[in-house]
Amino acid sequence: MAAALLANVLYSTGFVLEKRALGALPEVSVRRPARLLRLVLGSPLWIAGSVALAAGFGAQLLVYRTLPIAAAQGIFVSGLVLLVLLSSRLLGERTSGRERYALAAILAALLMVVLSLDESADTVGRDAPYPLVLLVCVPSLAAGVWLYRSAERGAGHRHRLPTTGVEYGVAVGLLYGVSSLAIKGVSGYLDTDLTADGVGAAVTGVLRSPYPYLLLFTGAFGLVMSQAALQRCRASLIVPVCTTVTCLYTVVLGTPTFGEALPADPLRLGLRIAGTCLAVTVLLTMPKHDSAPPPPIGAKELTPP
Repeated sequence: MAAALLANVLYSTGFVLEKRALGALPEVSVRRPARLLRLVLGSPLWIAGSVALAAGFGAQLLVYRTLPIAAAQGIFVSGLVLLVLLSSRLLGERTSGRERYALAAILAALLMVVLSLDESADTVGRDAPYPLVLLVCVPSLAAGVWLYRSAERGAGHRHRLPTTGVEYGVAVGLLYGVSSLAIKGVSGYLDTDLTADGVGAAVTGVLRSPYPYLLLFTGAFGLVMSQAALQRCRASLIVPVCTTVTCLYTVVLGTPTFGEALPADPLRLGLRIAGTCLAVTVLLTMPKHDSAPPPPIGAKELTPP
């Protein structure tokens, strides 16, 4: 629980720092990844945000060793509240009434998922068949990249209203969902003795699995895609959407993949299904466009004379 809460703080802080840093940089694009990396790596504030996110991934490894996937994701999503607060205080972002209701509904949906857990009956999965992992992850990666490219093409049309970032959030969320499953897989190799043979066997097992290679793919593509999206969209909306998609993806597909059974109790099963359906419904009905471009960070509002 402590590691999960720490991961929440690190993730929220990291995203806000990166967004703040991106606001001071020239426009970045996924079409020029080398330039994007050169710009962000030259920003100490962005590097601080990335270090915070990396530390959050480390905390996530510890969580997956002791909690079922659904429980872990339920706790991770509670960090959305902190993210929205930090975005308001440090970035000056404002959410509309409709968006606040949507975020509240998402939190309620994920609370239903958490309430569906039964500590006495839930088990923590340690491994999964590699063909099944690839069958789940590879199409998801392709779908995420395709959706992002589709959003990019739509954003390039003239006279189109500024996007809120829902499409970007869903696309990056799919990639991070795959990353979350890979982290879950790696965590299964951490239960080993500390002798040279034990550590060596664990490292060999990880390298023979698909997990490090999925992490490399999602890390490279997720970095470029998320930074371009984060620069042009509000963190207070795109990050919650991304986090929700990641959570739902990990719970819905990760639970059976790693052999963590669904609740046997009808009430708990109903809560989990209803919570999942509510979150998906909210995502599908969220506004896709802003009425006006968001003001740049640090810009002062002008009042008419």
